[in-house]
Amino acid sequence: MKFSPNNKVVLITGGAKRVGAAITRTLHQQGADVMLHYNTSRAEAEALQRELNHTRADSLAIMQADLLQTAQLPKLIHATLETYGRLDVLINNASSYYPTALGNIDEQQWEELTGSNLKAPLFLSQAAADALYASRGCIVNITDMHIERPKKHYIVYSAAKAGLVSLTKSLAQELAPNVRVNAVAPGPVLWPEDNQEFDEAYRQQVINQTLLKRTGEPVDIAKAVKFLVYDAPFITGHVLAVDGGRHLSM
Repeated sequence: MKFSPNNKVVLITGGAKRVGAAITRTLHQQGADVMLHYNTSRAEAEALQRELNHTRADSLAIMQADLLQTAQLPKLIHATLETYGRLDVLINNASSYYPTALGNIDEQQWEELTGSNLKAPLFLSQAAADALYASRGCIVNITDMHIERPKKHYIVYSAAKAGLVSLTKSLAQELAPNVRVNAVAPGPVLWPEDNQEFDEAYRQQVINQTLLKRTGEPVDIAKAVKFLVYDAPFITGHVLAVDGGRHLSM
């Protein structure tokens, strides 16, 4: 296949549903070939694979891996290179999210939340570094608007996402000048699944805190990622807030 700036090869973690699926579709529409990682969302991954390969044959492959198993992470890079011959973009999107109230935090919660939100992005980026350096590629990490004002009862999650910001800036230094590394910090876009904390009163309170007085859509995050991948050649080490201005009014 003749290479053009649009048919980049992208590896995205947790790309089968919600915001990850929006990012996958947006970059695929831009012309990218995608290696989509999933852990437990096999049905969603296979459905998205059928959908996008119907549009453009062999343009999306899927691979299962438990990101908490560090030894599996280089296999994602190898599979991408074997399938598409190169790697231009790594998107660390997969994330665990649940509360951990002080006094009841245990090591399993620590391992799950820091593992998916910080440890996996580090070791996956490390495994991808040579391929990205060769292609003069980029990394985009998906963090959270609560990195500066942690959400109460979410101590471990907030610490992990703040660490991901520090990792973004550190990797930008380590991988320059060939590889750009940036992050997107979403605000209220999709409410968490199966979480009774986010009732209608809470949701309205969050909406009122945004300057735009509404929630965003998954495609808003996807467009920000697309910008950092395709249209930001002089941006690295940056965290792009996509939160309707909520960070200014909390």
